[in-house]
Amino acid sequence: MPEHRLKALTPLAQARPVIRSVGRITIAENPDVALASLAQRRGREADFTPRAEALLGFALPTPGHAAQAGDWGAIWTAPGQWFIEAPFATHEDIAARVKEAVGDAASVTEQTDAWVRFDIIGRDAIPMFERLSAIDIHAMQAGQATRSLIEHLGCYVICREAGSRYSVLGMRSAAASLHHALIQAAESVA
Repeated sequence: MPEHRLKALTPLAQARPVIRSVGRITIAENPDVALASLAQRRGREADFTPRAEALLGFALPTPGHAAQAGDWGAIWTAPGQWFIEAPFATHEDIAARVKEAVGDAASVTEQTDAWVRFDIIGRDAIPMFERLSAIDIHAMQAGQATRSLIEHLGCYVICREAGSRYSVLGMRSAAASLHHALIQAAESVA
């Protein structure tokens, strides 16, 4: 029998997450996030909402928002659809756990390895985002989320702390391109 010596790599193809500080901005690859998409099924809203909210421990976020309590987080992505996130170390089976909670009232899809998450921390995050996207970053408050293009890549931007802490979710297949765009923008304001 062949011996497999597989080694897990981050979306940036490294053994450990890439963390880079540029001036007053830190850009940190965050692979410790389990992610699942959740879509309520038509006509099952009354069944779906209490089940999903019981699992999460909070109300599902409304358009343009994200919410978090304890290990669980949710990001509104479209009408009746959310990303559900939790620490990968304790929720590697996130899709199965969410599906068990919502049953046939919703469709659940594993998304962990389809996305890359970068956490942007620092007081110069606002001018950095001004160079990256058309988002009104000044108006974003903690708990708000939006979809936008960053260097021609469809991304989600989540405000964790207004003015200084954001998360960017982008396609894993474009992780290096997205990281490069973030670094270039950070360097332009450093």
